This record gives sequence, structure tokens and C-alpha cells, in this order.
Amino acid sequence: MRQIVLDTETTGLDPAAGHRIIEIGCVELLDRRLTRNNFHQYLQPDREIDPGAVQVHGITNEFLRDKPRFADIAADFIDYIRGAELIIHNVPFDVGFLNHELSLWQEGTPFIDSLCRITDTLALARSLHPGQRNSLDALCRRYEVDNSRRDRHGALLDAEILADLYLTMSGGQVSLSLGVRSASKTGAVRTGPGQPATQRPSLVVVRANTEELAAHQARLAAIDEASNGNCLWIKDPSL
Repeated sequence: MRQIVLDTETTGLDPAAGHRIIEIGCVELLDRRLTRNNFHQYLQPDREIDPGAVQVHGITNEFLRDKPRFADIAADFIDYIRGAELIIHNVPFDVGFLNHELSLWQEGTPFIDSLCRITDTLALARSLHPGQRNSLDALCRRYEVDNSRRDRHGALLDAEILADLYLTMSGGQVSLSLGVRSASKTGAVRTGPGQPATQRPSLVVVRANTEELAAHQARLAAIDEASNGNCLWIKDPSL
């Protein structure tokens, strides 16, 4: 099962008013495990960023001046997400912007909805916590997910935080980091596979000493006496 946790930052709130995507951040999960095969790209929008948006994410026109345009990375982005399930907080916003960018890129390009299944974590949170605040920060407080680095919005950082939240909200955190970061020729941050298992350090095994073994046996004897001889660990030592 391949899932992509995705977030964007934009020049403003409405693509119909000509606003554009300026950052895409994606985090890959395979069978609910983080792979570090992430996709991250800043984009030149060819328009001014609203001052209110700059206050939210801190990204300026000057910073984006030498960044690629969506058309430069569109094919790589589609290849990366195709066939995956997208995990997004507030789907209408991000998918609306992504579909707008695709329509500007090439006429007849399939929209995101036809390339991927999509899960809205905002809708999930509202079903789990009706009547409560379900912003990313509110959910982090509720589920005790660390968002201390989030002094401002950022697509990749928010996607990483959302991945932790999604795994927790949908059945518990089950993650495993498997790789290290590298940069592509376009500037998009991608990551390759991690070290083979044969190259990883051996796990440290700490065995109980004599005193600890004796204390364990004493505890089992007490449990057996209190349960009228029904201590399973004595009946079947293999448990």
C-alpha cells in the first residue's frame, strides 16, 4: 500500500483569482512506514504573493525568483504520485490548486482525482472529534504529536507532521525511517532507499542477570499463588 502525504503553500487563497502554488511537499508511506522517498519543491509563480500569505508561510517573491516553474517539474510530480493514495488535510484547497496548475500546464492533463485515491484527514478528524477544533496544530495537541518546529507553515514540514497524525489517528504510529536525503537536478528533494539490512548495526540484546531472573521467578510464584495455580507463564514457559 503506497500512500503520499501531501501539502502545498500558495500565493493566496483562490486559484480562480489567479493564485498559484509556490511549494509542494510530499512524504511517502509504504505499508504505513515512512520511506524518506520524499518530494519537495519550491516554485516560481510568476505573480506577487499576497502579504497575508507571506505572514503565514514566510516565503517571499525574492526567494522564489530563481526557482523552477510548475511546468518544469509537473511530469516528475505526476510520476511520483500516480497510483498512490493521497493523504491531505483539507482536500478541496490543495486539490483545487493542483488541478488548476495541471490545467495551466497542458490541456487535457488528467486531474489529481483521476490519478490517485484521496483521503481527507480534516474530514476524518471531524468524524472522530465533532464540534472540536481540527486544525493541524489542534490535532497535534490532542494526539501529542511534536510540532515545535512549526513556527510558520511549510509544505514539507506540514506533510511530515500530518504523516505522524494520520498514522496515529488511523490506528497507531507505525513508521520506520529507511533512507537519507539527496537533491535532484531540478532542485526537488528526493531520497533513495536506505541501507540493506546486512549493512545495518546488529541489535543490542540485554539479557537478565541472576538477581533479575530470581526476582522474575519470585513474581511468577506470587502470581501463581494468587491465581490458584493458573499462572500461564509457569504452565507454558514458552509464552
